[in-house]
Order: sequence, then structure tokens, then C-alpha cells
Amino acid sequence: MPVATSDRSQLPDAVDLSHHLSLLSRSRMASPLKEMFRYMAEPGMLSLGGGLPHASIFPFRSMSFEALPASTHLDAAKPDTSAAVLDAFSITHEHTAASTIDLKTSLQYGECNGLPAVREFARAFTEAVHQPAYANYEILMHDGNTDGWGKTVSLLADSGAYILCEEHTFPQAYWIPMGCIGVPIKLDGQGMRSDHLASTMENWDSTHPGVKRPALMYIVPVGQNPTGATMLAQRRQEIYDLCVKWDIIICEDDPYTYLQFPEYVVDGPPAANFSKAVTSSEFAASLTPSFLKFDYQGRVIRLETFSKTLAPGCRLGFFVCNPMFAERLLRATEISSQSPSGWSQAIITELVTKWGTDGYLQWLASVRDVYCVRRNWMLDAFKGAFDLVPATEAKVIGAEGLVAFKKGTGSLPNAVPMFSFVPPSGGMFVWTKHFLGSNSHFQALAADATVVDPETTFMENLWKDLAAKKVLLTPGAYYAPWQGADKATTTTADREAGVGHFRLAYSFATREEIELAVARIRAALEESWA
Repeated sequence: MPVATSDRSQLPDAVDLSHHLSLLSRSRMASPLKEMFRYMAEPGMLSLGGGLPHASIFPFRSMSFEALPASTHLDAAKPDTSAAVLDAFSITHEHTAASTIDLKTSLQYGECNGLPAVREFARAFTEAVHQPAYANYEILMHDGNTDGWGKTVSLLADSGAYILCEEHTFPQAYWIPMGCIGVPIKLDGQGMRSDHLASTMENWDSTHPGVKRPALMYIVPVGQNPTGATMLAQRRQEIYDLCVKWDIIICEDDPYTYLQFPEYVVDGPPAANFSKAVTSSEFAASLTPSFLKFDYQGRVIRLETFSKTLAPGCRLGFFVCNPMFAERLLRATEISSQSPSGWSQAIITELVTKWGTDGYLQWLASVRDVYCVRRNWMLDAFKGAFDLVPATEAKVIGAEGLVAFKKGTGSLPNAVPMFSFVPPSGGMFVWTKHFLGSNSHFQALAADATVVDPETTFMENLWKDLAAKKVLLTPGAYYAPWQGADKATTTTADREAGVGHFRLAYSFATREEIELAVARIRAALEESWA
């Protein structure tokens, strides 16, 4: 086990995990053209080797943009910032002392691991906030976490591999065509359950005779997509220790990690549900630690992104991983996406270099506050539309968090539960679990032998009813891990019977729109459960 220390020289280097590489990844060769770039930077070098367009023909001579200062107070209820005093940035074709980067560099073919200045920022930020427990980690830029996860799958998974994931997980469009199979691990209010992970691995040889054990885990530990769950430190330690025991690589996809909120107290004073203004250091200290904090072997590949904190159209983020994985990811990048967009790297480099780690943390704290308010809007709307009863009191089998009943019926002895949800402590989503057993429409479907999957059919019909009332939710079936064509229904996939799910996003709509949407949801559910 690692020893906590502020002296990086006392930390171990990553262990050798090269046996995890896929056949494709092991077979990749360095691009000889890309190898030339490091020589081109040497003083006095005359390059006739590279096919670089001449920078003088780039038509772009300067780029100027304005941005809100890192210290800006963001207000969810009053998002108009037109009166704010903005910071001005200018990037010119030639390098000047006024900017970190220039256009002739950022728009040229370059290093596939990203511009040095933005990588330097990413390293300083990672060191200050996440403090990896091994010394020789590397930073490699990518085109957003979807790109990062796709490259990670290619790095570590061969066709037919089994991948550990949450029982409700982000869509798996990348690895399904590879023939990979999901191994769903059950969730609770903190996300992935360590006890179920342990039993899955311990019983693997008996449940999957002759099948290679999973060696890759995909996990979203904060504001889990779609459930909104946030995993605390002890659970992370338990899962990391199990991954060491069973030699599993963790891909930590963590786009929502800076959107962590206080627990929502349904009957508490409104102020108790809001995050408090803090300094950048206090904000960093308030975050539940990344898996990197526990990773003394280099078996975590962390995916960071600017999508949820600056803008998703930038398509920019970065890997934090051991040097061997970084080198293999770089080889894949060289012959696929190459370096991320020069425009995005230039803009974000200028912004975060001016802000620094403290400024970026200050901005993140303000962004967190906005989404905390939005979370409260949705849960307050639920409180106004339904009777919300703690699951410990409602005694509804399979319910966690709060159980929603028709208004005015929650205290009745035979009250019919409509759904339950765990108030999210991070991210952008509420995940509702609907109890279908008492619904006559579902009962009819379940009794019809021609209906292959009554749960999915019922939820599809309910989704259409909601859409007809002009409210759009994401069906929970979208997040069912792919376990193969023979395990595509509720029964064959061994999913919980008699329930269905929706994902509701509070990230975009206004308060008034959220309240109206919840009112429409209430009307649809009351009609269906009448």
C-alpha cells in the first residue's frame, strides 16, 4: 500500500502492466513521420523531410476572443452576463510576449500528444487536485472523453473481451461492434457496489467456465451517467483494492467530478441544499478523491475533459495514465485523430494559462454552484408535484432514496408508489425507478404471452405518452449494458423485473420549464397509474 507523502520522489513508479495490451495495441508501430517532429525543433535544423504546409499561406492572421473572468459569479436564475467586464485575449500569427501560443504553431501539424503549454497546465492541475499515488504518470491530450474511451477500449480490449461496467452505463456504441460484452455490476446510492464486484470476480470461473476474466473496468464515479450517484473515498479504495487483486485496469471517465453538491434534504431549510462559496483550495479539498489518489501501480486511466466545465464544442480533454499506456495511446492517436484541434488547444491554452490552477478551480466552484441550484429546482419540483417519502419509511421493495406517491396519498397505508430516486450529489441527472407491478397497463402486457419484454414495452409506451405531452426524457433501456443478443431482454439479461427507468437532465432547462415538465410528468403518471 502507498504511503501518503507530499514528496513525489518517495512515490513508486508504475508497475509493468504491458500484458494488458490488446493485440492491436501491441502491433502498433511509431509513425516515422511523427518521429521527425522532435528533430525539427532542434536549433539549426534545416528540414526538407516533413510535408508541412508553409505557415505563411495560413489565411488566419489573428484571433481575438473575450471570456468571463475566473472570478465571475454565475447565477443559474439570472444567466445573462452581458454586463460583465470581460477578459480579452488575442492570438497572432507570429509569437508575441502577449500570448502563450501563436497561430502558426497551433494550426500546424504538431505533436500528437498536444501542445506543450496545455499539457503543462494539465499536469500542474492534476498534481494539485488529484495527487496520483505513483510518480511517473503522463499527460496526453484527446478529443473529449468519448474519443478517450474509444482509444482506451482499443488499447486494452480484443474482440470478444468482457468489460466490467455499472449496471446502468453510458451507451457502448464503440465497443459493441468489436464484439465486446458488458459485465454489469450492481449499483446503490454511491454507484458501483464493491461487494457485487467481489462476488462477480470470485465466481467468474463457475459462472463463465472457460471464459477469460474481465481485465478492464469502465466507471463514471461522480454524477454517474445516468444515475447521478457519487462514489465516496472508502468505496473507491475497496474497488481499487479489488482491481489490484484481480489485475483489472480502471478507466475512470470523470466529466462531472467538479459538479459535486451537498446532500439534498427534502424537509430541510432551502439554504441547506446549496453549496457554499469557497476559496479554490477549499473547493479542491471538498472533492471526493479520484481513483488516482489510490493508484500506486499505474492501473488507472483517467479521462478528463473541458466539455462540462468550459464548452463541449471544444472537444478537448486529456488522459492521465502510466507511461507505457501513454506511449501506446500516442501510437493510436498518430494514425487516427492526430493532435486535437489547433483552434481549441490555442483558445483553452490561453484561457487556462491566464487563470492558472487557482483561477480554474475558482471557475469550477462557480460552475458547480449553478448546477447545484438546477438540481434543487428539479427536486423541489418533485416535492411540489408528489408526496416524497424516505425509502426507509415507505418500505417499498427495491426503492432507494425517496419514493414518490400521488400527492396527498403518501401517508395512506395502501399508497401506490410511482417511482423512487436517489437525490443526486453530483452531475446533471436524476434517475427515476418506476414500480410497474401495480399498473394495470403493465399487468396486461405481462399477461400477454406474445409480449417478449413487458417492462421495455411498457416504458416505451409511457415514453411516447410523455412525448405527446411535450416532455422528453431519456429511456432507461438506453443504458442497459450490452451482454450479447441472447441477453437483450429484461428476463434474459437478469435485470430487475417489474421496474423501468428514465433519466431526467436538469442541466439546460429554466426553472419554469423544469416545473412545467414535472407537472406534465405528474399528469402522465397519474393517468397511467389511475
